[in-house]
Formats: sequence, structure tokens, C-alpha cells
Amino acid sequence: MKLEQNIYPYYPELENLPVVLKGIGGSSWQSRIERDEGYMWHQILHCAGGKGMLEYEGKSVELPAGSFVFLPKDAPHKYYPLTDMWDLRWVAFDGRGCEETLALLGMDRILTAFNYDADEMEHLFDKMAGSLKTDVIYSGFTCSGLVYEYVLGFRRLITTEADKIKSRQLSVLMPALRYIYENYAEDISMAFLAGLSGITPQHMCRLFRSALNMRPNEYLLERRIEVAKKLLGENTFSVAETAEKCGFRDAGYFITVFRRKTGISPGAFRRKNAAEQ
Repeated sequence: MKLEQNIYPYYPELENLPVVLKGIGGSSWQSRIERDEGYMWHQILHCAGGKGMLEYEGKSVELPAGSFVFLPKDAPHKYYPLTDMWDLRWVAFDGRGCEETLALLGMDRILTAFNYDADEMEHLFDKMAGSLKTDVIYSGFTCSGLVYEYVLGFRRLITTEADKIKSRQLSVLMPALRYIYENYAEDISMAFLAGLSGITPQHMCRLFRSALNMRPNEYLLERRIEVAKKLLGENTFSVAETAEKCGFRDAGYFITVFRRKTGISPGAFRRKNAAEQ
């Protein structure tokens, strides 16, 4: 959809949502934009036709048809056309949880993506524009979900080769990870876990280190401590009983590991949790 206009919806009742659509627009004849102090909202630009140039932090990046740009709010930048016609579309967003969400996605700086198959992103853009025009009552909520999908869509576009390798490694490890998650209280051998994934124990250790930055035993301990925190918060079992239910055969060892992982003893954790409730 060619949206030859700019729309700035106003939804004061939605300000507490994690992500909110602040604006959407486009022009087949995009003009020069210079923002020495950045923009008030986060933006994703989509070059749908023609060619332009993006300048930021002393860099110049050419933007051909099919390219996308993420611009964090307040990040200085400028962009301008290199061809007579430059079809540029944009989506602006913000929200109470926006910075935290973007940080988790690794979107804390200006990013570019080059993808000539933009059907999914164009479909989401059209749905946002269409909702604003046809659904007066619920478009704010609808567009909040759609702009979040749009952000995730952009994140998929910038997936690096390292991300792809990590994804493949996690796919191999998934049977072992699932078993640990569900059977953390058992005595689990590395040979058994490796067998679930169809690899050798040595190869499994290498994959754990590469994909998760820890050894299999460390991952198991993390899962047991996670469950221990939940049980201690419920205040149902003693420390010794909690240790046993989490797979620790020695309460003293449990206390040592818990203190190392959390900075406080299980008893202190329970008292602190009770005081905060």
C-alpha cells in the first residue's frame, strides 16, 4: 500500500502499554531530512523504491529498494534521495517498555537491513495503516500489537550468521535442555543427555559453551536454583526439603551453591521474599 500521507494517532489511554504506534506514513517523493538531535520516537524506515542515502556517526550508507533502517529516538541522523523518485515509508513507535524491549533485541543503535523479499513487513505496514483508517475504536490496541510484530520482523532481517549458528546449536541441544527443564531433580549424567541429542558428551559440552556460555552441569544448577527460589518463596518446605526436591542430595552443598548464585543464603532469601510480600 502506498501511503501518501503521514498519520499521527493519539491514544493517551494506551501510554502504559509496552509498545505504542506513534506515527505511520510514506511518500514516493521523499525529501531530505536532517535531525541533528535525533527524533522524538523510535523509527523503522523502509525504502520501497528508488534509492537514498543515510548519514550518521560519520558514516554514509546507501539505501536501495528493499532496505530497512532502524533509528533509535534521539540518535542524530540525516537521509536524502539519490534518485528523482524515492519511495520511503516509515513507522514511529514508543511505549513504557520500549527501551527495555529494544535492548533485549540488540536494537540499541542505528541498524540497517537489506532484504528484497519484504512481503511480511509490507503486510504488517498495510494492516496498521488500514486499521487506523477503518477501526476508530480499537485501532490503538490493534496497532500496538502490529507495531511490536513489525519490530520483531525487522530484528529477523538483521539476523547475523553468528545468530544462525547459535540457533542451529540450540536446536541440537533442545532435547537435552527440555529434559533438564522437566527432570531437574534427577541424577542426570552427561552421557545420558548427550545421547538424547545424538552427540558425544565432548561435543555436547562444546555446544553448551558456544551457545549458552556455560557447561551442562552449570545449566542444570541454574535450573535447580530457579526452582529453589520458587519453593522458598512459597514458604512450604524447609531448606533441607527444598534442597532435596531440587535435586541436591546434600543440604550444605545446596546452601553453598545458592549463596554463590544469589549472594544470600536460602534462609535469608526466604525472609527477604516474605518481607516484600
